[in-house]
Parts: sequence; structure tokens; C-alpha cells
Amino acid sequence: MSVTSDSPVHSSSSDDLAAFLDAELDSASDASSDSLPSEEEDDTEASNHESKRRKFEHLETVEEVEIEEASSSKGECEHPGSFGNMCFVCGQKLEETGVSFRYIHKEMRLNQDEISRLRDSDMGFLQRQRKLYLVLDLDHTLLNSTILRDLKPEEEYLKSHTHSLQDVSGGSLFMMEFMQMMTKLRPFVHSFLKEASEMFVMYIYTMGDRPYARQMAKLLDPKGEYFGDRIISRDDGTVRHQKSLDVVLGQESAVLILDDTENAWPNHKDNLIVIERYHFFASSCRQFDHRYKSLSELKSDESEPDGALSTVLKVLKQAHALFFENVDEDISNKDVRLMLKQVRKEILKGCKVVFSRVFPTKAKPEDHPLWKMAEELGATCATEVDASVTHVVAMEMGTEKARWAIREKKYIVHRGWIDAANYLWKKQPEENFNLEQLKKQQGTTEEE
Repeated sequence: MSVTSDSPVHSSSSDDLAAFLDAELDSASDASSDSLPSEEEDDTEASNHESKRRKFEHLETVEEVEIEEASSSKGECEHPGSFGNMCFVCGQKLEETGVSFRYIHKEMRLNQDEISRLRDSDMGFLQRQRKLYLVLDLDHTLLNSTILRDLKPEEEYLKSHTHSLQDVSGGSLFMMEFMQMMTKLRPFVHSFLKEASEMFVMYIYTMGDRPYARQMAKLLDPKGEYFGDRIISRDDGTVRHQKSLDVVLGQESAVLILDDTENAWPNHKDNLIVIERYHFFASSCRQFDHRYKSLSELKSDESEPDGALSTVLKVLKQAHALFFENVDEDISNKDVRLMLKQVRKEILKGCKVVFSRVFPTKAKPEDHPLWKMAEELGATCATEVDASVTHVVAMEMGTEKARWAIREKKYIVHRGWIDAANYLWKKQPEENFNLEQLKKQQGTTEEE
């Protein structure tokens, strides 16, 4: 048997491939028990398999699925992929090769040529639907979780404010005693997912294990309308302690990533939108060695309209609009990473920045990461002051350039102003980053 040569247009490659494999395996004899889901998979898994079969049977755009012989007209089988140790085209037993896509179907592997073919064929679907791909992290990005025993006494009140797991659609705080865990969804997450789903085919990609990933998906997407089976856990990755797009069935040029940890994506930083971490629980602050109180301890939370997810949604809308700006243009030659860079360049557009004693004396200013960051955000950087300079970035008030800025009534900010603009994807109020604020922060740190 073989995967149909074109991806169906009503869903993404991963869902269609899973449905195809399910349909084929269920129509085969029960003799090949290794090809069936193991008995250890729970009722939810079985329900997912049935759902995928129904979806496959009703895809109107699939004209036929051909069952090919090993000796096809194209010659010897190239073994595009395997299920277990068997080629799913010719049935030949194979050694374990290719990339594992266990999150799509247990024991399934695809070789690089087949992965490329699926990605290429899906570009037509994206163009017709005007969609891109969005890979979403879970912890500190869409939600925050804690082990129940790690709750501080000041957080015990949360146990009486949790929502029912029987109907999660309207809730945001959940206690899962069977996992000894409590999870808080980030404010605005429901609106974010709903609006993002209209522009993107979405994946979950977490460093958590598979049971955790699926339970969080149930909280975020109880009807299964946003993610389907596109839920990738650390058990599905190809590199330990890293995330990679090699297990995502989408062209890298059409994928955006939202994550709070830049280092998790060493090979895909141009696809990445780094979001401010969501620290609702005290254990989350301790994990990252933050000394301030958590939102739960303060009995507070992020703002829905002005929070991190709301800001990122605007960035996603801008990148999407730029990508599909010309409706009839072939998207196969377009790259959303370039659109993301274009959006970033709007953040500090119109600002001209001079640095004062921020860099080491003998270093070339233009080689410093902060200089490069400012330029990526759209600012113009200079080494000398003149009338066109808008901001002086300094670490103390006594420098010549800082005194010039005071005389000329220019903004004086510390480097955190650029870092925050980079992190929050919008220009920040200068008064929040003046040098007096910096002195207060340094003084507090020394006291602690």
C-alpha cells in the first residue's frame, strides 16, 4: 500500500497520514498484531483512532488510495516509510531507519524523501486555506503547572478555586489529583487559540512526557478542534533536551514557533518568537531562581487585553498578513522567517541609539549582541551623538554622552529598554527604564 501522492486539502499531512494508516491497518487481517495499537493504550487513544478513521472516510478530495505491488511501474520500491519493521508500500521487512513520527501513529517512520514530499504537497493546502504552521510550547507559554506538594501555604487557597475537569471549556485553574498536579491556563489563551487557528495549522511541542502533553491538550482543546493528533512530547523528539522541526510535517519556510526558551530551538531561531515566561505558581519562580513573589502569592494575574499572548497574537497577525499580502502569488518561494524579521524591524523604527560605556572598551560596538539586537528591532545605532540621536543607552549618569542627553532633552535609558522591546515585541515606555530605576534595582539585589 502507499500514501496517496497528494495531501487532502481539508486537513494537514499528519492527520491525513494517520487516518490513512488506520484505515489500511483496520481493513487488514488481525494476524499482524504488531501493527495494531498495543493493549496498554487507553480508551482515549482508541477513540482518537476511530475519529481519524471517520475523518479519512469522509474526505471529499481524496479520489482514491492505491494499493501498489512491490514491483510497480516505477520499478523497485523506494520504501518511503515503515510501520513497525514493515515498509507500508511493499510490505518488505526493513531495518529501523528514517525519522520516527510516533505521535502520528505508533512505530511509524518516514524517510527524508517522503517527509519532503509530504511537506511539498501540503503547500497547496496552505495556499488554498491561507494558513501557515504554528508550533506552540506549553509550560510558561500557554500555561503553568505545579506539583501539589510544591504549593506554598500562601497558595493553599487555590484548591478551593479550581474548575471541574468534566467541563473545562470555561475554566482556567484545574487540579488533577490523579497526576498530583495543578495547572493554570494563561489569561487570553482561549481567545488566542481560537484566533490563531484561523491563520495556522497548530502543533503542541513540549519537553513534558506524552501523558502530560495529552492531558494539557485536553484542557486547552477539549473538542480536539485546534491540534488533532499534532501533539509532540519529549518522547517524540529526535535530539535529547532539544526541540526540532524535523518531526513537524511543514516546510520550515512556513513555520513559526512560540516558546519561552530560546535555547530549546538551537537550529530554528529565525522561526522563533520568544514569549515572556508565565510564572503563576511560586514553584515556577523558584525553578528559575526569581526572588519576587509569584502571581498566585500576590492573588493577581496577567492582563487579558495587554498580556503576553495578546501581544504575540498581534505579531502573528502581522506576519501572516505579510506572507499572504499578494493573494495570487505562489507561496512555495516565500519565507515567513523574512516576514517575522520585517515585523521585528517595526518595533524600534525611528529610534537612533548611542551607547555609553555599555560595551567593553576594546570591543567593536557593531559586533556586540546588544547593538545587533537594536538593529534587528529597527533602530539605527551610532557611536557619536548628534541632533538626530533619540536615545542614549548608559549604565550611569556621569558619562559625557549622558550629560549631553540631559542638555539636549534626549531619552536616557539602561540596556533593559532594548532587552524588553526584544522580549515583549513592542517599544517600552522609556520612563520605566531610566537610570534611577536601575540604581534601585541594583540596590535591592545587593540587600538580598
